[in-house]
Amino acid sequence: MDIRKYLQRIGVPPPAPPGPSWDALRALHRGHLLSVPFENLALHCEEGGRLLSPADLQGVYDKIVTRRRGGLCYENNGLFSWLLSALHFEVTLLSAQVKNSLTGRYGPPFDHLLSMVRLGGRRWLCDVGFGGAGFRDPLSLEAEEGEPQRQGHRVYRVRKDRDTRFVEWLGEGDEAGEWVALYKFTLDPRQREDFAEMCDYHQSSPSSLFFCKSVCTMGTPNGRLTYMGHTLTTTTFPTATSALTTTARTLEEEDIPLVLETHFGVVLTSPLVPKNQDILPPSVVY
Repeated sequence: MDIRKYLQRIGVPPPAPPGPSWDALRALHRGHLLSVPFENLALHCEEGGRLLSPADLQGVYDKIVTRRRGGLCYENNGLFSWLLSALHFEVTLLSAQVKNSLTGRYGPPFDHLLSMVRLGGRRWLCDVGFGGAGFRDPLSLEAEEGEPQRQGHRVYRVRKDRDTRFVEWLGEGDEAGEWVALYKFTLDPRQREDFAEMCDYHQSSPSSLFFCKSVCTMGTPNGRLTYMGHTLTTTTFPTATSALTTTARTLEEEDIPLVLETHFGVVLTSPLVPKNQDILPPSVVY
């Protein structure tokens, strides 16, 4: 890894002073989220690309840093954890199970990859690969049980039930004001190779959002941009004088490559086949 190039990619200067700190961790986490898309476009290009295994660190680095693309959790969080380790943070890979909106049940182990960082006697949950509902700053694992952790207009909490922890947020839109579960996880250390099977599943299963829909989404300083199928959605976060707003624009197929380049910095090397199919409920629930 060329650390300097990675930092340039996410618009973050080298930590000063050098070494792990909360300010550096927060800047790196936020910088990655605002610079690197959460996307699966390689799966839906005519070249028949694939998600890269989180164990292929060099390949993921080349994709995200050199070619300025994005990725799903296995790629984004896999690479981000390598950056943190290279900057001498103490990092542990964790496995999470995402709550399925169709079944109301949680997905299988290794459904989602994220990281825990130990810093100054405290533990922080880092996740730069969860898309629209993700938190911009690391969440404290030392907060009092279920204590709300506010980030701008959003509020999250980490709830514990024996050895399992649940990340929840006060939802938006129809779920505003209600605690909504995002995923559950344990603190058991994992290896990158452990996620290979589920990485393949998300590329081939009609029960996976990523197989059924072409997606590219990225945070902005005051909201989020999301491309899916033939639609570009702009979300603007609420302020003291304005409410949350969401606007959608239907795209002609020939306009999609320019939209991806202009809004997300993504330049495709082969034609995209836009996709927005219904997701089938999984045959096995956990």
